[in-house]
Amino acid sequence: MNYNVAVVGCTGMVGRKFIEILQERDFPINELYLFASAKSAGKEVEFKGKNYVVEELKEENIKDKKVDFALFSAGGSVSLEYAPIFARYGAVVIDNSSAWRMDPEVPLVVPEVNPEDIKLHKGIIANPNCSTIQAVVALKPLYDKYGIERIIYSTYQAVSGAGMEGYNDLLEGNKGMPPRKFPYPIAGNLIPQIDSFLENGYTKEEMKMVNETRKILHDNNLKITATTVRVPVYNSHSESINVELKNNFEIHDVFSLYENFNGIILKDDIENLVYPMPVQTAEHDEVYVGRIRRDFSVDNGLNLWVVADNIRKGAALNAIQIAECMIEK
Repeated sequence: MNYNVAVVGCTGMVGRKFIEILQERDFPINELYLFASAKSAGKEVEFKGKNYVVEELKEENIKDKKVDFALFSAGGSVSLEYAPIFARYGAVVIDNSSAWRMDPEVPLVVPEVNPEDIKLHKGIIANPNCSTIQAVVALKPLYDKYGIERIIYSTYQAVSGAGMEGYNDLLEGNKGMPPRKFPYPIAGNLIPQIDSFLENGYTKEEMKMVNETRKILHDNNLKITATTVRVPVYNSHSESINVELKNNFEIHDVFSLYENFNGIILKDDIENLVYPMPVQTAEHDEVYVGRIRRDFSVDNGLNLWVVADNIRKGAALNAIQIAECMIEK
């Protein structure tokens, strides 16, 4: 069976990646509909050798299309307005913005971690934050086997996580030009701020990781703290994750967990300087885990280094995998 698929925000960085991955994975498409702002309407986008015209996102262009899956990457305000419209006309919306993630009526899904939550949807499914996605994939086998008491996230996030404007800030900054997206130059620099600050001193990005991890793992008692940092890397987020497990573990058992977990590639051979890095993970589907070692400063402590392509697995691919899960079931 083939499906009618809409891509909303098709001209953005994640929107283009949606189209690329749909083609790569030969997603069973009957009709493909591309939507963007009025500014982009009329542009043509190629898919499987055929050119598709981008339509302006408005209700009159939606209602007669019988869309089965609507993949959204157009920002929170657009999602709040148009996701319910697509759902009302029978589509399942898989939304990449933060608009619906913490809505108790909307499942927040990473297929390798909580695919069972998909069935709880009422027309809208939320795609988690890019940094949360790779983190929970790495944490899931530990959570299931040992339980988790506390998590400390420290992230090193690529500029592509801020869209084309962020990407261009690094590109142009390397040529000596001033930043336009970030508050400071990112070339040759680190910025310990992603998104705006909240009253508690954390940024929105940091609290997204805290709250989304709890929701995905269905554990509101998890103790979590996070520091998120923008780094001068074009693509792929890196994360240092310190975990305090509830039960004792053997390091060789942790290695075995990762060797056998779907969606993870273990790269950990320190004698030969093998560990995950952004240059290795770009354009790959999997989450890479390495630098696995015991944290001797706390009982049952464990350190991980986790890297993944933030535009691919951290956004577009995860959404498409959700749709594929629905088709399989």
